[in-house]
Amino acid sequence: MNPGTSPPSSNLLLKVAVLFVILASGGAIFLYVNRDWSAPAAAKKLQNPVPATDESIALGMQIYSTRCQHCHGARGDGKGERAGNLSIAPSDFTDAHAMGLITDGELFWKISHGRRPMPSFRDKLSEQERWELVDFIRTFAQRSGAGVAPAAN
Repeated sequence: MNPGTSPPSSNLLLKVAVLFVILASGGAIFLYVNRDWSAPAAAKKLQNPVPATDESIALGMQIYSTRCQHCHGARGDGKGERAGNLSIAPSDFTDAHAMGLITDGELFWKISHGRRPMPSFRDKLSEQERWELVDFIRTFAQRSGAGVAPAAN
């Protein structure tokens, strides 16, 4: 063996260690991207204190157009101008079945807390504004799936 070279077993060990780190990192990224984004049980039970009136929906629409539309799309279908650049596809709010399975409290919690690539809006929007946004988001599924009631709050 030449001076200054590693024995073959240590080269193999180094290669195995590097491979392990690469696989572990990839697995962690995969699990992060594909993990379930569920709101806690307490959030699911939250009642929307803002009635879905024409006024609250209009206010929610203004917020949506400046904060959400770029990713979720003008139609709420998850096909906004930035959607293709995201690591996770934005939710499709027009899917009446999927939206019927989620409570207002869950929507509020997800808006409040965010999850990459979606930012948290807890510090960017007031509680009132986040509930108004929930009221507006509900209108997408109502338009596409008339007669489908949202999940019980």
